[in-house]
Parts: sequence; structure tokens; C-alpha cells
Amino acid sequence: MDVRKLKRVYFVGIGGIGMSAIARFFRANGAVVGGYDRTETPLTQKLATEGMAVHYTDDVNLLDKAAEVVVYTPAIPKDHKELNWYRDNNYPVYKRSDVLQWITEAMHAITVAGTHGKTTISTMIAYLLRETGHGCNAFLGGISVNYNNNYWSSNNDTAVVEADEYDRSFLKLRPDMAVLTAIDPDHLDIYGTPAEMEEAFIQYTRNIKPGGTLLVKHGLHRAADLKGPVTMTYHVSDTHAGVHAANVVVNDGGYTFDVVGKDWRINALHLNIGGMHNVENTVAAVTIAHLVGISDERIRSALPGFKGIKRRFEYQVKNGRVVYIDDYAHHPEELAALIGSAKHLFPGRKCVVAFQPHLFTRTRDLADGFAHSLDMADEVLLLDIYPARELPMEGVTSMMIADRMKNAQHRIVSKEALLDYVNAQPLQLFITAGAGDIDKLVEPIKEILEKK
Repeated sequence: MDVRKLKRVYFVGIGGIGMSAIARFFRANGAVVGGYDRTETPLTQKLATEGMAVHYTDDVNLLDKAAEVVVYTPAIPKDHKELNWYRDNNYPVYKRSDVLQWITEAMHAITVAGTHGKTTISTMIAYLLRETGHGCNAFLGGISVNYNNNYWSSNNDTAVVEADEYDRSFLKLRPDMAVLTAIDPDHLDIYGTPAEMEEAFIQYTRNIKPGGTLLVKHGLHRAADLKGPVTMTYHVSDTHAGVHAANVVVNDGGYTFDVVGKDWRINALHLNIGGMHNVENTVAAVTIAHLVGISDERIRSALPGFKGIKRRFEYQVKNGRVVYIDDYAHHPEELAALIGSAKHLFPGRKCVVAFQPHLFTRTRDLADGFAHSLDMADEVLLLDIYPARELPMEGVTSMMIADRMKNAQHRIVSKEALLDYVNAQPLQLFITAGAGDIDKLVEPIKEILEKK
């Protein structure tokens, strides 16, 4: 389907981070766009200001009967009235992943998959392509701090797409260049077993267009099966990888380093966001920009301006007294990278982490890993599980994590008690983490810390 010729598109679940990027793509190409979402958010409000009709009641009287195509997210429940009305009346109904398939088939597609790091790497690639004048159409799973957006367009027929493994959506993509960051177990409610999830990532590498390139993190499990037409590896420090970082120096919460390939090298790159995992993310993004053909000098000039993604190692308060970092981390490996990087950047400060688990199934499946990662902090405040699309599961609570922790300095708190704690304690290094609604506490916490 020629996606740029569609003139009227309706979205069921328009406020999702991935759905809203596609909605913005159609709007930028002149289509009439509207849709439903369950709740009003700052993102849906912004879509409305951009000319999209958004409503929040599941009512067939409010949907667009003139829509040429209906797009829905798999998070929508099966009994949704609007979605079922479209199906019953034989409208063309497609998943979000179907639309991304059309886009990747029609454009020179750079896709980024993996259980960690894909939002940062895809946003950084898209930022580098935009800021160096190459241009791209960016479809991201987070809000770029530079542009306050998860989508931007270009006359260049390059698409940078975050490849989501949930619901096996990423298996529909047809990349020219594919990045794979990690294949750690997650979404076991969808895949059943870690082995089945690994098979999906192997299939992702098989979907690269003929002559295309796979850039995969060095040392992943099943590495021998992760092969594209052309395969390269990257790593933050391992010199056995095809590309790695060297001469890394911490610099005021950021880093200066070189990116070293087999027969190329870009020296003295400056990254102004924290986290050694973000140095590794930069190695991947810079490699893709280099392969696209962007000059070393343009990459070097653009990178310091990268401000990151909202809720990815995002500094909320940073002064001589207190550092407050907010992050989307919702998997044990992400938590470990977050806490480890924060303690490395700010040694000697007491590290307090407030974490909200996301999904009952993820908490059940990965409770040991969460406990192990949270033990890295000096003190931990656990909120109740954010259920998202799930119903409660008997015996699955935040206590599953607490009971497995070796660090005795932990407790389960309400959101109100968390704010009281922040108000009362002399914090030095404070982190909020999770993919649920803990982000609603960020501004109140920030206000308390700035007033102190």
C-alpha cells in the first residue's frame, strides 16, 4: 500500500507512543487523522493541537465513518466497540506493525530492535541524520528532548524505526540496516519461554533486505544465529567487536571518547548525557551514521547537542547538593545499567532508588533479577505494581521483589509516602524508575528538591 497517498486514517489507541508517531506521519503527508484513546494525556492534547480529532469515549457515534484505513494497537481489548464496528462493516483494519511494514518496504529503512537501548539508539540515529543534513523520517518510541517529538519528516526517503518486540510486531519490518541491542527475556506473556523470544530476534535478522547490514551487540547469546547479509558487531569496550569505544573520560555527567572501527576511527566525540550504557548506544548510532556516509566532522559536530530522550537517564535536578535522575527502566538489566552508571558518575553519594514495577507477568517472571539489580542501590523504595493492560494475579505484588532483596534498606511505599520521604530526607543521588505512571511524580519531586 502506498502510505503517502492515503487521505483519511483513523487510529484506535492514537495516544500510544508508537501509534502517535504514525498518526503524525499521515498528518504530515496531508491526511485527515483522528482517533480514540482511553485517557487524555499531554501527548493526546498535543496531537489535537496538531490538527487531529481525538476523543476518549468508546462510542461508535464518534468514530470516522469516512476513514480509508483503520489502524489499531494490540493493547486494545477484544470487546472494543469502535474497533469491532469497523471490522463488522468490512473496513480495512490493520495493526500498527502493518503500517510500519509498508513504510519499511517503501523507504530505505534503519530499524533498531532489542530489549534495551532501542529508543535511545533510534532517536540518536535520527537526530544525527537530521542535524547533519542527511534527513530522515523518524518513528520513535520515546519523546526526543531536542525536538519534543517522537516523529519528524524529511523529503529524504530514509526511515528510522524503533522495532518493538511486543506482540512480535517487529517481525513485519523489512530493514535495509538493522540494529540489535539485546535479547534478554521479556514479554514472556507473549513468547512463553526465553528460547521462543530468542527465535523471534533471530527471525528479525532474517528479514533484512538483500545486501543489507545487521549491526549487533558483540557477545549476545545465540550470536552464531544472529546473521544478516552483512554482519557487524559493536560493544562499549570489547576490542574483539567490530566497533568499540576507546579513551572514555567522564566529563561533568557526560563523556568524551573515540569510536574505533576496523579501518576507521572518529576521535574526541562528546556525549552530554549520562550512563556508560549510553556510550555504548552512541557507538551503535555513530556506526550507522558512518555507514550511511555522513562525514566524521559532521558527526563530531552534531553529537554534543544530543539531549537524549525524556525519561531515559534524564537529569531533573543536577547541582552540587543533589542529583535527581528519572528513567523509564522496567527490566532488571536496564535497572542495573541505570544504577551502576549513576553511581559511577557520582561516586560517594548515597543512591536512593524509587522503583515502580510494570506488569504483573514481568514482576512474576523476573522478580529475582529485579531484586538483584535493586540491591545495587543504597536504599530502595518500591511502589505497587503498575498493571497497564493486565488484571491482578494472585500472589504477585511488589513484595515478591522485596522478599528476594539482600539489601535490608528497602520498603514498600505509597505515592504519597514517597513524596513525604523526598520532602523529609537530605537526598544526594535520587532516582525514579519504571514504565508506569511514576512519571506523574517527577514534577512534584522536582519542585520539592528545588525548593529545599
